[in-house]
Amino acid sequence: MANASEPGGGGGGEAAALGLKLATLSLLLCVSLAGNVLFALLIVRERSLHRAPYYLLLDLCLADGLRALACLPAVMLAARRAAAAAGAPPGALGCKLLAFLAALFCFHAAFLLLGVGVTRYLAIAHHRFYAERLAGWPCAAMLVCAAWALALAAAFPPVLDGGGGDDEDAPCALEQRPDGAPGALGFLLLLAVVVGATHLVYLRLLFFIHDRRKMRPARLVPAVSHDWTFHGPGATGQAAANWTAGFGRGPTPPALVGIRPAGPGRGARRLLVLEEFKTEKRLCKMFYAVTLLFLLLWGPYVVASYLRVLVRPGAVPQAYLTASVWLTFAQAGINPVVCFLFNRELRDCFRAQFPCCQSPRTTQATHPCDLKGIGL
Repeated sequence: MANASEPGGGGGGEAAALGLKLATLSLLLCVSLAGNVLFALLIVRERSLHRAPYYLLLDLCLADGLRALACLPAVMLAARRAAAAAGAPPGALGCKLLAFLAALFCFHAAFLLLGVGVTRYLAIAHHRFYAERLAGWPCAAMLVCAAWALALAAAFPPVLDGGGGDDEDAPCALEQRPDGAPGALGFLLLLAVVVGATHLVYLRLLFFIHDRRKMRPARLVPAVSHDWTFHGPGATGQAAANWTAGFGRGPTPPALVGIRPAGPGRGARRLLVLEEFKTEKRLCKMFYAVTLLFLLLWGPYVVASYLRVLVRPGAVPQAYLTASVWLTFAQAGINPVVCFLFNRELRDCFRAQFPCCQSPRTTQATHPCDLKGIGL
């Protein structure tokens, strides 16, 4: 009796484990697709979000949604085949195709986040250059195309494959070839270099902001004024700014001879004022949170791959390898959540575009996103 009941208990445990695994993968797939599609619709519909940073974020979310749609169903199918011990395992071509897609989306996210970090640094450290040359959609389109091209060049050689389908979690994992350690090691080194360079850019940006926040003693030098223009070393520049913006009266200040004042339709660019600086800082925090999560969720798998390449394939426990692979799956659906948590502008625009997703009290207290800029 005891011997007859043991197989049934083992089968019930395996069925429960399979059900939990399939339910978790289905939840990850639904969350990733729903979050990324909703985020894409929000950026497309909201005109105030038609800016270069959000275009880059749109491309990142669409790539995450495509990765979840391409990889997670294959992992679910492989898990069912492994549990049922029926059906042919994925062939070598299918494993290489899935591994190529995983490497493509991984490299695309890494290269795109590097480009985003560089643009964030330019937006704060060289705001006038960024506003004149890099703030439009052509720059965002060029950066997106460059990220996809570099990712395709890095992932196209099939140096990584699925390992033959022995593990149900392997079809979308970046498993190295048994005889291709140099290629897999090159993949890992390139990924580590790109992610490290991205964090160095954000570190340089942090130092730049910290240096500009140092307190310096004020030197009060009297300004020179004969006709209420207030020029000279002690001038605050407000009179000159008013004259340049088109509000000046009287003769041209001596320091502004040769400069034409801005008319009503000229739309002269300003320097980075306090409110714009706060907006750029919020965008920097949001993108760095996305970059840090990319490192944290891909880091365990990269470490496991280093150990399998440099030491031996059996040096990593199977439980750790499975957990690290599932963390990479979670990365495909967590970016929209992080963006909504770290960006108040996205939350306000979401409430304005989708009023059905909030309570009536919140709806009455929320103004449309386009009216915030005029103080309503």
